Amino acid sequence: MADVARLAGVSHQTVSRVINGQDNLRPATREKVEEAIRQLGYRPNTAARALVTRKSATIGVIGSKSGYWGPSTVHRTIQAAGRDAGYFVSSVNLQSMTREELVDAIDHLRNQGVEGIVLIHATNDAVEVARAQEQWGVPVIVVEGDPANARWTVGVDQVAGAELGTRHLIELGHTDIVHLAGPQEWTEARARLRGWQDAMYAAGLRPSQHVTGDWSAASGFELGRGIAEREDVTAVFCANDQMALGLLRALSEAGRAVPTGPRGVSVVGFDDIPEAAYLIPPLTTVRQDFEAVGRRAIEILRAALAGEAGPERLIKPELVVRASTERTS
Repeated sequence: MADVARLAGVSHQTVSRVINGQDNLRPATREKVEEAIRQLGYRPNTAARALVTRKSATIGVIGSKSGYWGPSTVHRTIQAAGRDAGYFVSSVNLQSMTREELVDAIDHLRNQGVEGIVLIHATNDAVEVARAQEQWGVPVIVVEGDPANARWTVGVDQVAGAELGTRHLIELGHTDIVHLAGPQEWTEARARLRGWQDAMYAAGLRPSQHVTGDWSAASGFELGRGIAEREDVTAVFCANDQMALGLLRALSEAGRAVPTGPRGVSVVGFDDIPEAAYLIPPLTTVRQDFEAVGRRAIEILRAALAGEAGPERLIKPELVVRASTERTS
């Protein structure tokens, strides 16, 4: 830094302000310092900076190897937003996401000196593990965590999203609406179940018994075969698009048209994966802005590190109407 200051003809403090992105400098001064940095090939010594500031400028992200569109998109966006905010992002991808694996992953990241962690896995175990870390002073932001049980969370308003999808079916005249739910150890799945129930009760309808899958298209297909046998069912609200995909095949094999016909069934999904618009028929679904979730996660993490309240933690969902839903006859 002394060499940069000497070449640019400025003080050591001025170089420090440029490197740290402070904006209280004249443009001409900033340009001189940046040109000196380029000429000398200067790179800040992050280890030395961490010793002085006691901040590593590193954050951790824990994700899964599931490959699902939503978590993968959130993970990529967090990495990009973290880098844009000046952090090095250290990622850990886990196979099974057990409590033991989560604890080990957090310990691994804490040993690297991360300032905070984003956990992209909102099960009961994940929320409990995140709460247990508060005593160590490293904030853990849980993506789609339960705000009632997790101190730091970020995500789409799942209850509101489920209400949107269910109300759409009700407004089309459907009264026998089955919910193909996700695994109930997930906070997202419980919130979507609640949104379906709330919308049904608000319309004066009694929710039927829901069926529970595991997020996969295979579970949607297997459970869909049972749903297809129920002649009273005219609509299904699925907790995610993958299960809706499996359901569409099951209905097709059973001779139940989607959405028209004498035994037609309207189907609504959740997530708006890229393939949703190209299914047969194109799938009506609730869109989650996963990129917005990733960016908001970094904003909330920075607020947590600064001891501030931070921005709104819930992002509004959007209903995308396509050809898989239609007014009942």
